[in-house]
Amino acid sequence: MCSVLQISKSTYYYEAKERRNEDDITAHIVEIFKKNLKTYGTRKIKSKLYERGVIASRRRIGRIMKAQGLGSTYTVAQYKPHKSETNHSQQPNELDREFQQSEAKRVVVSDLTYVKVKNRWHYICILVDLFNREIIGSSVGPNKDVGLVARAFASVQGDLRQVQLFHTDRGREFKNKSIDETLATFQISRSLSMKGCPYDNAVAKATFKIMKTEFIHQMHFQSLNHLTLELNDYANRYNKYRIHGTLSYMSPVNYRESALKKVV
Repeated sequence: MCSVLQISKSTYYYEAKERRNEDDITAHIVEIFKKNLKTYGTRKIKSKLYERGVIASRRRIGRIMKAQGLGSTYTVAQYKPHKSETNHSQQPNELDREFQQSEAKRVVVSDLTYVKVKNRWHYICILVDLFNREIIGSSVGPNKDVGLVARAFASVQGDLRQVQLFHTDRGREFKNKSIDETLATFQISRSLSMKGCPYDNAVAKATFKIMKTEFIHQMHFQSLNHLTLELNDYANRYNKYRIHGTLSYMSPVNYRESALKKVV
């Protein structure tokens, strides 16, 4: 056949090998994409392929994804600046947007978001460690109140005295006597964002942006218990398996464990 087509045998074998390689890479890309909630783009897929010993350019990955109809549902978080009024609170912004921290659990940020459970709005509170973007605490409930925040603190494993600074926005659920007493008990200092400025709590808000895209908007919750179970499962996968560009494409847990090995 090569003689009839006037091509060399080496060209035939090269093309056949390339086709097999393309099929193998395609299979890896499809598996990685589906395994990670259809949210990974070319950068993260390239990183995961490299872990498997497969080398492919982002252009090639993008071409294969397009051919397979794989489009990431993830969109980059966008923050619109807001005009802020005079901040009358005596509590300053101690964090001052220092989002890169070198110690685990030293600085924790928190925020709330809403989610539909059947036909009622419910709320989620998360606590995020700035060191490795790990969700160290979470809670859900029908009310946006201090109890929601308190339950998130209660879910944190380990010694809360490790936490030196707790940063949030100026929501009333964060500024109350009960939370102040909890922070005082564990000697945790406070930090509040400037009024109307989402940039001051960007990491917590970006985490919720990811959660909404990958988790909240992908499911229909039938009850508070259903939401609780699914949130715990998502937080576990987020911490152990979801890679982050800011963590050198490692998961929060892998990043923390890698940092501990360097210290030892």
